[in-house]
Amino acid sequence: MPRRKPIRQLIVRGKLWVQIDGKPALTDAGADLLEQIEACGSLSEAARRLRFAYRRAWLLVDAMNTAWPQPLVTTAIGGRKGGGTQITEQGRLILRSYRDLQLQLEHLLDMAGNSLAFTF
Repeated sequence: MPRRKPIRQLIVRGKLWVQIDGKPALTDAGADLLEQIEACGSLSEAARRLRFAYRRAWLLVDAMNTAWPQPLVTTAIGGRKGGGTQITEQGRLILRSYRDLQLQLEHLLDMAGNSLAFTF
């Protein structure tokens, strides 16, 4: 009895990131961090939720704020009401645009995978 070939699945994948002057300005990790900051209002809590070291989270925020013409995140030092971290309107706009681009890229890659399937 002839052996059947195993069924294989072809999937095309890609990653999206934004560069400004050749340096990363927004990556998946940065977008995830912005979403968590938006959700909890704290950089340290956002880092915990993502299992990032606080230093990594702080460096990501600093790099994003430096790369873009306007900051994506603002921070307030602790005090009577406590500190906090907020995503700016610019940050919300850029994050929303980035997530939209990700969806468009996934759709494009799904279609590309379908066109490659006939050769597989």
